[in-house]
Order: sequence, then C-alpha cells, then structure tokens
Amino acid sequence: MLIIEVTNAREVVRQRIGRLGARLIGKVVDPEQQVEEALIQEMENAFKEFGIEAKITSVSGPQTIGRDRLEVPLQVRAIKEVELD
Repeated sequence: MLIIEVTNAREVVRQRIGRLGARLIGKVVDPEQQVEEALIQEMENAFKEFGIEAKITSVSGPQTIGRDRLEVPLQVRAIKEVELD
C-alpha cells in the first residue's frame, strides 16, 4: 500500500494559475483536491500502461507525523478503480 501526502498543493495551484488566481481558488475550491484529481489521472494512465489494476482513494483528514506515526481521521472524497480494458 502506498500513502502519498501532497504537501505543496497551494504552491502547485499558484504555479499553474498565478498568485491572484490561487487566492481566489483557495476560497472557492480546495487546492488539495484539485492537485489530487490531476495526480489520480496521471497515476491511472501510468498504471494502465504497466498493466496494474488498483483502487485509488482520495481522502481528507489523515496526517503524517514524523516518520513513524499516521493519524487517520478520514473522509473519503473520491475513489477511482483502475481496470485494464
């Protein structure tokens, strides 16, 4: 199992749409969710290319604390099943 925590979502959005747009989007849309959606799409494409079937789940809540602890109060945002056609 892999856990990927995006730690710079706001900066990624700022690079893509500029500083002013990032401020506006941060109030209207969750930048973490936007980055996760793009990441899920890229992972799906890569998984299919390598013949990997997977379930990718986007959640909010968990936080990594140091190298040895994960807090897991989570709320599922989206689930993506990657299946080979």
